[in-house]
Amino acid sequence: MRLSRSDRSLVSEWWFTLDRVLAACILTLMGTGVILSLAAGPAMAARHGFAPFHYVFRHALFTGIGLALAFWVSLASPRQVRRLALGLFLATLVLLVLVLLVGPELNGAQRWLRIAGYSLQPSEFAKPAFVVLAAWLFAEARRRPDLPAIPMAIAVYILLAGLIVVEPDIGQTLLISLVWVGLFFVSGMPLAWLAASIGIGLGGLAVAYAVLPHVQSRLDRFFDPSSGDSYQMDRARRFFMEGGFFGRGPGEGAIKSQLPDSHTDFIFAVIAEEYGIIACLVLIGLFGLIVVRSLSHAWREPDGFVRNGIVGLTLLFALQAIINMAVNVGLLPAKGMTLPFISYGGSSLLAMSLAMGMLLALTRRRPGARMMTSGAGPRGLSRRAGVPSAEAPAEQARS
Repeated sequence: MRLSRSDRSLVSEWWFTLDRVLAACILTLMGTGVILSLAAGPAMAARHGFAPFHYVFRHALFTGIGLALAFWVSLASPRQVRRLALGLFLATLVLLVLVLLVGPELNGAQRWLRIAGYSLQPSEFAKPAFVVLAAWLFAEARRRPDLPAIPMAIAVYILLAGLIVVEPDIGQTLLISLVWVGLFFVSGMPLAWLAASIGIGLGGLAVAYAVLPHVQSRLDRFFDPSSGDSYQMDRARRFFMEGGFFGRGPGEGAIKSQLPDSHTDFIFAVIAEEYGIIACLVLIGLFGLIVVRSLSHAWREPDGFVRNGIVGLTLLFALQAIINMAVNVGLLPAKGMTLPFISYGGSSLLAMSLAMGMLLALTRRRPGARMMTSGAGPRGLSRRAGVPSAEAPAEQARS
C-alpha cells in the first residue's frame, strides 16, 4: 500500500505528520529489548521451572501488544491525548485503591492485582496519565489565571503519590515527584514555589527513612555497605566491570544465574557482562537520541499543553532509564525500577508503550500550529505566573 499526501485518511495523515526518526528510534529500542531478553530470560526460566524461552516469548508478546498500543495512541490529537489521560488516571486511581484492599502482598508490598493469571501493576499505567494531566493543568494555570489549576495539580500529585507511598513504592513515588517538579519548572511557575516543593520532597524522603524499615535499610547499605547485605548491587558492579569493553559473549554471562532480578532490575548489568561496555554505550546513545529528539520538539512548540506534555513524558522516560542504570553501576540505592523496553515486565512495557504513543501523538506536525523559527526557545519558559504570554491566542483557539 502506497500513501499519498492527497490521501486524507487517518493513517495517511498520521504518516506524513509523524516524526519518523523518533518513531524509528522507539521501534529500534523495543526490538532491542526483545533481542536482549535472550540474555537473562532462559536462565530465569530455568530457575523458576519454566520452558527455556518462557520469558523471551512473553517479552515478545508484550512488545507486540505495546507496539499496537503505541500506534493506536499516536493517531490521537492533543485533545484526545488529554482526554485519554484523564480517563486512564481515574481508572488507575480505582485500581490503586483495589490494590490496597485485595492485592496480594509480596516482599512486604502490595503493588499488583491478579487478573486472569497475569499480574497488573496499576501504578505503571498511572504515571503517563498523571504526567499528561499535570502538563495540562500547568498550561491552564498560565493561560487562565482565574482557574485554580495549580491547586488542582498539587492535589492530583498528592493523591497519586499518597496511594503509591502506602503500597509502599518509594521508587515510583520519587520518579513521579521528579517529573512533577520538572514540569513545575518548565511551566514558568514562581521559583519560590519550586524551592518549597523541593523542600517538601526532601522532608518526605526523611520521613520515609524514619518510618519505613526497608527504605532505611537500603539507604544504610548504600552509604555503608558493611551495615547489611548488599549482595545484588555488589555482584552487579563486579560483573559490570568484568564484562570489559566487548563482553564475555552472548550466553556466557554468570550474573543472570546468580541474581533473582537479573531479567528486570539488573538487566543492564547482564548486558554489560555479555556484550560489554560498548553495547551499553550504544544503548545509552539510543535512549539519549530519543530524549534529544523529543526535547527539540518541545523547544519549538508554542502550545503550552503540548510543550509540557512532551517535556513531562520525555522526563518520565529518561529518568526511569537513568535511575535503573545508576542502580546497576552503584550510583543509587536499589529501587526496583525497570529499564524501559529492555527489562522484563508486562505492566512496565505496556505502560511505557502508552507513554511513547502519547509522545508520538504530541510531536506530530499539526496544521496551523505556529512553530517558532528563532533560537529563543518556547515562549513562556522564562516567564512567571501572571505575566501575559504571547502563546495565549493559539492556546485559546486550541481549547
